[in-house]
This record gives sequence, structure tokens and C-alpha cells, in this order.
Amino acid sequence: MTRTTDLTAPVHPPYPSTEPPPIWFLAPEGFFALPLAASPEERADRAQAFVRELYSRGDDTIWEPAAPYFAAMAELMGDTGLSYAAMGLFSTSEQEPTPEGSVVRQDASEGAAQCVFTLAAIPTDHAGDDTDVVAQGVFATLSNDPYNEVHWLDLPCGPAVACVTWRQFKINPNVTAKGEPTDLVTAQIQVHVPFPTGPFTAVFTLFTAYVDQWAEFTEMMGAIMQTVSFVDPAEALSMDSSREPHEES
Repeated sequence: MTRTTDLTAPVHPPYPSTEPPPIWFLAPEGFFALPLAASPEERADRAQAFVRELYSRGDDTIWEPAAPYFAAMAELMGDTGLSYAAMGLFSTSEQEPTPEGSVVRQDASEGAAQCVFTLAAIPTDHAGDDTDVVAQGVFATLSNDPYNEVHWLDLPCGPAVACVTWRQFKINPNVTAKGEPTDLVTAQIQVHVPFPTGPFTAVFTLFTAYVDQWAEFTEMMGAIMQTVSFVDPAEALSMDSSREPHEES
């Protein structure tokens, strides 16, 4: 994990509140955060930076027409209540160790798997001490669907529930390369994490049609969840440092 993702949710006053408190997590290299922002001007600025990072080998002929598209996409996603959305782009080419033991990073042009990773805060009527109750309710509700694979998680930040869902779609032959009906299989994992302060539950979602790499994606999601925190990591580090014993002269 190499990149810290600091959500845009600001600190808000105590209840009642219509906005969730802040949340932090680490996203791996290869995630490109979409330009979610409140104003069109800020979305446009972020979209320009986004396309230059996503298409790092491009130029203005690629960046200029692409930026408005991603700005519009970010506006649509923001309207659905998402706090964070990113495209994941990861090389599928085999990595070979060098004689020194380091790993050569392969170019995504040699083969890449993609995913979409999002975060939304869903209102749930609970107080800070009820995170177990909320998680148990989520677990029971999701378990009612026989197509869901539901797991209980004990994360460093508190209880959570993971739900894996596979879907198969029939693609219209008019839009396939071979002009024949094609089956599209997708996989999704959602992790529901109740806020310890209430009354929201964070819902992390990773979705992909690159199911051949599903094992790697689930491992990645598990690693991200281990970094979720409802406390500013900088403050937590400062508190830990203050607890260290000091030798007196």
C-alpha cells in the first residue's frame, strides 16, 4: 500500500447531522480517484489532473476530450451519494525477479485488469455502542439472499460484514466484437462497516468483470479494509508516541 486516500467529508458538528464523519483508508498504487467535487469548477480542475495521471503517456489530444467525460461521470456518481470512487488498473503480465531480487514493474499495455472501487456512507439508526447490533442486522439481511456469500469480519476499526455476489449477463450480439451473443460474468464484494459514532454505515464496494483475477482483487480488498480508520492516522500516531515510556536522566 503506497497511497493514502483522505476522503472529502469534513468534520461536522455533533448530532443531529446529515453528513457522515470523516473516514480514512489506504488505497494501493494503481487506483485513480475520480474527480468527485461539489462544484463544477472543482470537478473540471480535478478531471484535468485525473486524465493526466490515468493516461500518463498521452497528450492534449487525449486529455482535453477525456476530461469533460470524467467530470460528467464524477457528477453522476456524486449525485448517488458516493464519497469516493476510483478506477483500478493493474497489469496482468507476469512479473519476473531481477538478479538483485527486486521485481520489475510491468506496463499495463501488456495486459491489464480493471475494477471500480467506491465508498458510500449509508444512514443507519444507531448510536456509537451499537456497531455490533448494526453489523449483525446487515449480516442477517444479506444472508437472506441465497446468491450472496456473506462473511463476518473483525477489523481493527470494528465489526464489519463482507458480501460477495457473482452475476452473469447476456450481452446483445449487436455490441459484441464477433456479432454473437456473449455471456459476461461479473463479481462484486461489498464491505459494510458501521461508524463507531453512528448513525452511518460505510459501504466499500469493489466491482470487476475481470474475474480471472478475482483472487487478487479479494486479497487487495482485504488489505484495504485492514487500513480503515475512523481516527485521523496522524492523530493516532501522535497519541501512540505520547504513550511510549520516556527514560528519565
